[in-house]
Amino acid sequence: MAFLQVQFYSKTLVVASTINVILPEPSKGIGISECGDEEPPKVLYLLHGYSDDHSIWMRRTSVERYAAAHNLAIVMPAVNHSCYCNEVSGERYWDYVSEELPEVCSRFFRISTRPEDTYVAGLSMGGYGAMRLALTYPERFAAAASFSGAVDLASQLLYSDGLGLARIFGTKDITGTDVDTMYLMKKNAAAEHKPRLYVSCGTDDFLYDEHKRFVPALRENGWDVTSFEKPGATHEWGFWDEQIKAFIEFIYA
Repeated sequence: MAFLQVQFYSKTLVVASTINVILPEPSKGIGISECGDEEPPKVLYLLHGYSDDHSIWMRRTSVERYAAAHNLAIVMPAVNHSCYCNEVSGERYWDYVSEELPEVCSRFFRISTRPEDTYVAGLSMGGYGAMRLALTYPERFAAAASFSGAVDLASQLLYSDGLGLARIFGTKDITGTDVDTMYLMKKNAAAEHKPRLYVSCGTDDFLYDEHKRFVPALRENGWDVTSFEKPGATHEWGFWDEQIKAFIEFIYA
């Protein structure tokens, strides 16, 4: 697998931006099985959490090895503390990840652009970002995943805002808006194409209550969701390393 760190000028953010990318190559190295590469590889957009950046998945997990087993390309952007949203008094990170990033990657890299070959996943804040992308644009993705995700951010903001996220939205009440995942799952419940969803959380994670509200709501609104809960697991990288491996296997199941 080839590992690239790419700096480019983002027209959306009006600043130089960085992404990390893993790309399949014909020879993957000792100890990694070879895969054919006749077709452009499938691609997973992999999102970081609130306290991290584009480098974290490579530093804390074996995601490159898991991707190599399936000839999967992975794109890892950085969005600071934006929750993958357009900030009311800040940057347009939603426009960046939902519009500019896929277009840039399709120009820079030999990857598939077909919806059936495109996936998105993330942890914590990135879990929210992944679910918002999949629920807003269900026709773009074959599958999406949240690991320990802030998947009911609207409720979190109403009752507690320890991270000061209201600065992003300009309000603590985002219920019923296009940044509310609970609203989006209802708004697009009748979409002709909907991706398979994978949602996981540890039972001792501080976001577990959001997980317990989110999964039944998805099912009630007709979304195909696979849920995984690990007893005793908390908000930590051992769990997320297991889960990115599980999701990549889920993609190819």
